[in-house]
Amino acid sequence: MSRVRAIPEGMHSLTPHLICRGAAEALDFYVRAFGAVELVRLPGPDGRLMHATLRVGDANLMLVDEMPEWGALGPLALGGTPVTLHLYVDDVDASFQRAVAAGATPKVPPADMFWGDRYGPAK
Repeated sequence: MSRVRAIPEGMHSLTPHLICRGAAEALDFYVRAFGAVELVRLPGPDGRLMHATLRVGDANLMLVDEMPEWGALGPLALGGTPVTLHLYVDDVDASFQRAVAAGATPKVPPADMFWGDRYGPAK
């Protein structure tokens, strides 16, 4: 009898799972903006995304559409989010420009920060 792995192949111990309105559009944005690779896309019968997994760099990210009937609400329904995800890349400036070209809204231009990172938040 084969045993199921506690951590599936290619996964890390912690994997963000985001809920958002327009999850398919968000997934497509992550591909354009961050070079994400789509691994799984499972649309539901009503057109909402029931599940998706994508790889960004060496990390996986799961994504699903809002489903209020199941208590799954995203930032737009909640009026904001307490969550921020940080993406480490080799070239912050080029990655920032790629994200902006894909539709991200720049918040602060990339700059060297006092803690040692080059940092440039966008939304």
